[in-house]
Order: sequence, then C-alpha cells, then structure tokens
Amino acid sequence: MRIGGIEAGGTKFVCGYGTTDGTIEHMTSFATGNPEETCRQVIEYFTEHPVDAIGIGAFGPVDVKEHSPSYGTILETPKTAWRQFPLLSTLKQALGLPMKLDTDVNCAALGEARFSTETDRPNSLIYITVGTGIGGGAFIENRLIHGLLHPEMGHITVQRHPHDTYGGSCPIHHDCLEGLASGPAIEGRYHTLAQMLPEEHPAWSLQAYYLGQMTANLLLTISPERIIFGGGVMKQPALLPLILEETDKRLHGYLQLPKPSFDGLSGLMGAIALGADALKEQGAAQ
Repeated sequence: MRIGGIEAGGTKFVCGYGTTDGTIEHMTSFATGNPEETCRQVIEYFTEHPVDAIGIGAFGPVDVKEHSPSYGTILETPKTAWRQFPLLSTLKQALGLPMKLDTDVNCAALGEARFSTETDRPNSLIYITVGTGIGGGAFIENRLIHGLLHPEMGHITVQRHPHDTYGGSCPIHHDCLEGLASGPAIEGRYHTLAQMLPEEHPAWSLQAYYLGQMTANLLLTISPERIIFGGGVMKQPALLPLILEETDKRLHGYLQLPKPSFDGLSGLMGAIALGADALKEQGAAQ
C-alpha cells in the first residue's frame, strides 16, 4: 500500500510517498508559486507516482474543520494569491483519492508522535517550525489540537528585547513572535539571509531571547513532554542550546525541561500518516 504526502509550505511544496509505518520511499520538492501552477505540479507528481490516499499538511491559516463547507481552503494568508483557494477540493477533484488535510506543523507533530519508537513515544508534544514564518502544532493526549481554528503559536505576543529597534516583519501584527524572529525578520534586521550569519553573530542570542519566551510559555500552559524544532532558521547549530538556556532562565527551575530537538522530515511523514488515516476512514465508511 502506497500513501502520498504533501507538505504544502509557503516557500516550497514537498511531495512524496511511503508506507504506513512512516518509511519515505520517494520525495521531490518545488517552489510554491501561484495556486494553479503549484497544484498542476502536485497533480503531475501523483499521476506519475500513483498512491492509494494522500495527506496534506498546509501552510495557514487554513480551514481544518472536516465538516465545514470550506474544509481545506486557505484563509487570510499573507500570500495573497492563495487567499480563499480551495486546496483540498482542487486536488481531490483532480486525483479522486481519499484525502485529509491539517496544518503543516500539526502534521509534523503527528509524524513525530505516530512514528516515534514504542519506548520513546510521547502522549504530548509540540512541533515548532522557524523559517519563512513561525508555526506550532500540538499533539496532546494522543490527538491533534483544533479549536476555533488551529494553533497559531507564531503570532503570540512576546516581550521585546530592550535593544531591539526592528519594527517587525509580520504584515498583520508587526512585532508578534513571527514578526520578530522568523527568517524574514532576520533578513529585515540584518539585511542578509539567516544562513549567511556566522555562529557567533548576535542574531542568534536575540533569536533565543524570543524563542525561549515561546518555549517557556508553552511549557507553562500546555506542559508537553517533548518540544521539537524544525525549519530553515533552526539549522544554525548554535541556536538550539541558546533557546534551552533562555527557557531555563525564564522558568527559574519551576519546571523540569524536556530535551528539545531538531527535525527536518516530520512534516512529510505526518502527511503520510494523515493520508493513511484518510484511507482507513474511507474503508470504515464503506
């Protein structure tokens, strides 16, 4: 049985397929363009590589309520060409397969939870991605968290560093976490890409100042057993230890810290897990 997965990110789409145990057998990626061109590439990939079902992890905000008439529709994203685009229904109509959709970060959380080893499988974890934007997915008590919409952890308010004069890159909230600590915020503040900054650059301690606040707040409010970081900005090796140090400083020993880690493939694995669920649900309904 072959299950397809789509990690539909704001910068790039990753398409692949694998087995229900999370083994990825093939994958490819391409830049996120306009909806019509991007969906054409997705459809071509799965026409060339037939699968039994597909799971989609999409950038947000997106309607994740399965009984909603607009389930799978991209909502008021800063990527204006994608606003109100019916991603799920477009792909279902073209490919005629069982499909489920959630946010890209919820899918990453699902992938980490579903495919952890039996002895290391948490009941609760949070997956945070730091890249073009900042997002968080939550898998708590063996299920993904949804509510009014879905978690939008990147738009929480954080305490601004006293020496940070950058106005913020978020077009909606300006100096929310995403506005101060995403990849575009680094580029806007230092006029270069994050990957161009050396390990000793002060950018990383400033990043940790903001991301450590997020981590401490999530530990105090949701109390996850594990926190996993992903995304392009987190590829800087110096950053994860600095976040842990900042988090510990803010908690003052009030909580025992879970060990944070970095991951790069959880999103696609989680999308495959979601596709497997779609196939299972269709079988149960027949």
